[in-house]
Amino acid sequence: MKRNLKKKTTFPTKYILLILTIICVVFMFVSFTLNISGGPLNTVAGYVFIPMQKGINYVGSAISNRIEHVQELYTVMEENEELKTQVNELTEELNSLKLDQYELDKLQELLEVDKEYSDYEKVTATVVGKDSSNWFSTFLIDKGTNDGITKDMNVLAGGGLVGIVIDVGPNYAKVRSIIDDTNNVSAQVVNTSDYCVIGGNLQMMNENQVIELNNLQDEDDKVKAGDQLVTSNVSDRYLPGLRIGYIDTLEYDANNLTKSGTVTPAADFKHLDKVLVIMQTKNYEGQGGK
Repeated sequence: MKRNLKKKTTFPTKYILLILTIICVVFMFVSFTLNISGGPLNTVAGYVFIPMQKGINYVGSAISNRIEHVQELYTVMEENEELKTQVNELTEELNSLKLDQYELDKLQELLEVDKEYSDYEKVTATVVGKDSSNWFSTFLIDKGTNDGITKDMNVLAGGGLVGIVIDVGPNYAKVRSIIDDTNNVSAQVVNTSDYCVIGGNLQMMNENQVIELNNLQDEDDKVKAGDQLVTSNVSDRYLPGLRIGYIDTLEYDANNLTKSGTVTPAADFKHLDKVLVIMQTKNYEGQGGK
């Protein structure tokens, strides 16, 4: 048995909207043309067009506010980028000023050392490399034989003695500092003129930032903590009178005749940057001098 299916017809929505729009336009035209201030047309216009106008005004106002908000956002973003740029520039300037101040401080320290040891001719050099330890136990400088540097020249920095040149090339030199485990310096106490030996010790530097003092002959028991030590005039490889550091601790050895202890170096062996090389050596023969 066949069933007759009738297609359900629907009127397109777009046509309904079109018809309503035409009707509204006609009402508006008639109302304005005939200048009708009352009556059904005016009433219909009030009910139809005023809500439409309010809706249009609301939508327009919302869109306008949104546009203004977006414009303000773009303005704020631009200002933010400008501020970031200014902050970066100021940070760079500040870092540059700090670096300049650091350089000035280092140069001022070298100037003071240069004045203190004015009897010696010196050349300024920059540290360009170091060993792998935390300290500048051995390091390279940017001056060599082309600048008159030779082995066994003494090296100074802010505070006093740093070390001695142990190898040299045309445009570089290698320096072994007084804190290196293999280094020994014949020293003298400034206040009493008593002699001792200062030995490098990286382990002690790591633990307490001091090095060794050995074989101090203090017969009158006058040497005390805080006394200054300089290179002695009997040293084979170091020029006399160069500041080494200050006595930190002292105690008698087992023989009760000599003393041992620790010394705080005068130079900063963690932040060496520029040094002074004394352009002369002390005459000696052999490699094992102090």
